[in-house]
Amino acid sequence: MDENSERLWKIQDLFEILNAIFSKFYNPSKNLCVDEVIVSFKGRVIFKQYIPKKHKSISIKIFKVCDSTGYTYDIKVYPGKDRQRTAQQVAATHVTVTELTRKIKGHGHKLYMDNFFSTPELFDDLTKKQIYCCGTVRPNRRGMPQDLAPKTSKLKRGDIHVRTGADLTAILWRDKRDICMFTNIHNAPAKVNFCNEEGKAIKLQIVMDYNHHMGYVDKSDRMANRYSISYSTSKWTKKLFFHLLDLAILNGYILHSSCGGKKISHRDFRYTLMRNMFAHAGAEWRVPRSLDRPPNVESHIARLEVCGSKRWPIPTHLNCRVCQEG
Repeated sequence: MDENSERLWKIQDLFEILNAIFSKFYNPSKNLCVDEVIVSFKGRVIFKQYIPKKHKSISIKIFKVCDSTGYTYDIKVYPGKDRQRTAQQVAATHVTVTELTRKIKGHGHKLYMDNFFSTPELFDDLTKKQIYCCGTVRPNRRGMPQDLAPKTSKLKRGDIHVRTGADLTAILWRDKRDICMFTNIHNAPAKVNFCNEEGKAIKLQIVMDYNHHMGYVDKSDRMANRYSISYSTSKWTKKLFFHLLDLAILNGYILHSSCGGKKISHRDFRYTLMRNMFAHAGAEWRVPRSLDRPPNVESHIARLEVCGSKRWPIPTHLNCRVCQEG
């Protein structure tokens, strides 16, 4: 095992500890969102990602599950492409979402995701665990209806195509561009033209719900980065550690806000937390005295304690501290 792999396992242990704590003291709301966040890092690490469309193009990718308050319920770092799973023809995104939702299965939660995760197999698998999903999907995904491909169906603005199979509904809707979605939460919409008198497309209820709930992870990321304690470093372990520390503080603030009582801001919560940590740290720890000559600004000097005792002054061109004090 190389050095990067060993460090990754240590960070994974920290992730597991925090995930256990995050899910122990908080019951998430009914609507959840799974998405990715990126931690900017340009140092050397094997699982670093290059995403040219992102503002932070070189970064470490992290997957999160959040609810409407921005609380991070589960988190997982992306360690890079798994060749073993790829050889077994198992989608990496399918495995990721399955691991992130292992603690909410059987409770009837509604999960929203984008086209990076959505597949027909994933939706069917989560439905068996009583997790119902909604999200955009790529038209070229395996298992998609062939007649919903944008090249085969030429729609006008507001037109809609609907295909239903078992509990899953596939929708192709035209606004400024074609939008393909999967859902097993909403009922299948009517096959009519959704346009107003001015010719503008009217958003479907599925699209409005998706836009409303899909921003939970971005909300959590904005709140965590607003007072981030992270700094520039060449060690990816430190970068991830301080990001996890920001998430832990944010989750603590959300838990404090959900308990009622006096409401305080996120900044005041961090100040209060810092004061309490200093108070519980105990007495001030003094650094041992150096063997070198003390600086001129130092007031407490050990040899000043014997200024009243007899001593033989040494002729020198410098002023003696002991004689001056005496």
